[in-house]
Amino acid sequence: MKLYSHVVARDFGFAPNPFFGFCTLATCKPKIRKHASVGDWVVGTGAKVAYGYSGRLIYAMQVSEVLDFDAYWNDSRFIQKRPNLTGSLQVLYGDNIYHRVGKRWVQADSHHSKEKGRLDKDNLAWDTGVDRLLVASKFVYWGRSAPTIPKKFRAFGKEKDDICAGRGHRVFENELAAAFVAWLEEEGKWGVQGEPLEFAKHQRTSLAAPKSLQQRAKKPARGSAR
Repeated sequence: MKLYSHVVARDFGFAPNPFFGFCTLATCKPKIRKHASVGDWVVGTGAKVAYGYSGRLIYAMQVSEVLDFDAYWNDSRFIQKRPNLTGSLQVLYGDNIYHRVGKRWVQADSHHSKEKGRLDKDNLAWDTGVDRLLVASKFVYWGRSAPTIPKKFRAFGKEKDDICAGRGHRVFENELAAAFVAWLEEEGKWGVQGEPLEFAKHQRTSLAAPKSLQQRAKKPARGSAR
């Protein structure tokens, strides 16, 4: 078992999306989506700059399935995760946004498209560069209610490993991973425990693609950086 840890820089309930019975990581974090396998855990911790939530647990999910985008789009279990911008915030931030028609990618009107559903090429390239997404039926999502992670996981063992990643992500296969999962099991809190941090100040926006993609684009992507 591996445990992948990253900072949730922007918490919209989009990446990950914890609604309708499954926690899914279907956009952003391509390296984690590429390498995580069934049985692995993905943990998202709070952002210091955006929210002042450093050292808190935003979510944890154990991968139960790995799908490609077409399979996700066509699976009846995940129809509710297709975005509807006139619906509730949970539906508006749906992450089931990609499928192919022939060889052409289609991007749904969503958090990663531009205004009026115009294609955001940067986000399309960033997200579909890895045609692989993660599904979890066992998860806890805290969002705004995120608890503080116990201090022992901030300086664990002889190596003083910190489960909270900085830039990018970290991968743990040692005793820290097993101990952290044991703590989650002891806590026994599963499912959605709080709403996304951004729900309180909702306005439609689109996350910008990484700077490397922006620099190559003719027009910059709309919205704030990841």
